Amino acid sequence: METPTARAAAPRPRPLSPHLQIYRWTWTMAMSIFHRATGVALYVGTLFLAFWLVSLASGPEAYARAGAFFGSPIGWLLLFGYTWALMHHMLGGVRHFVWDFGKGYEPEQRFLLAKLTLAGSIGLTLFVWLVGLIAR
Repeated sequence: METPTARAAAPRPRPLSPHLQIYRWTWTMAMSIFHRATGVALYVGTLFLAFWLVSLASGPEAYARAGAFFGSPIGWLLLFGYTWALMHHMLGGVRHFVWDFGKGYEPEQRFLLAKLTLAGSIGLTLFVWLVGLIAR
């Protein structure tokens, strides 16, 4: 026979978290994931920056090899991606900074900030590369 005390002490089944298939993708969710991904990309890109700096300190032959690598199509693609990751991560940080002041929490504002983060990162990346190519 079960007593009321035994019934109260029995563990209740815990609720299950919804699966990812249930969540509806939103701009803020995607920008949060991109912010984390660009943070990881910046770590990897910084290794390439360190490679370039070490080659610069290692002499003309090493610097020429690094220059050939970064001047190749793959090198340009890596540099372009690094630039975009830097701009996107920076603007994501600005978005979080705005949130730190308690602003931008309304759904429309969050949506706008997320879209501006993506558009701004693309625009700034193209601007930086355009200025770099003109100054070259």
